[in-house]
Amino acid sequence: MTKTRFEALAQAYGGDVTRWPEVERDAALRLLAAQPRLARTVLAPALTLDMALDALPAPAADADLRARVLAAAPKARAATPWRRWIAGAGVGLTLASACAAGVAVVASAARPSADDRRADAVLIDASVDVPAADPSAQDQT
Repeated sequence: MTKTRFEALAQAYGGDVTRWPEVERDAALRLLAAQPRLARTVLAPALTLDMALDALPAPAADADLRARVLAAAPKARAATPWRRWIAGAGVGLTLASACAAGVAVVASAARPSADDRRADAVLIDASVDVPAADPSAQDQT
């Protein structure tokens, strides 16, 4: 972070680095550690302004401004029964599609592939061809 960027952030967000955007904080703290004079020259005046602004009472909106804001706000449309039905049907179709996709994934994963079947056949053939380990079976020949 450059000194110019540090000064711009202090002017925009104030002298308390914890109020700065999270992505900027670590770089700002590293710069402060490397150049501690910035705390006096940049942050102290910004903190003084912060305290002065925090001491001011919050402005209250007058009735005229409130009426104009409410008049300019978009009007909520009444939900008609057919709109509610369409919205419900859309949600239902979405859930049904998700369920069908889940069933398809599970079904495809549960079905053995051709490679799996060939591997099983090789293992079965190998287990059949293994001679008996019982020594008495060999003596009877």
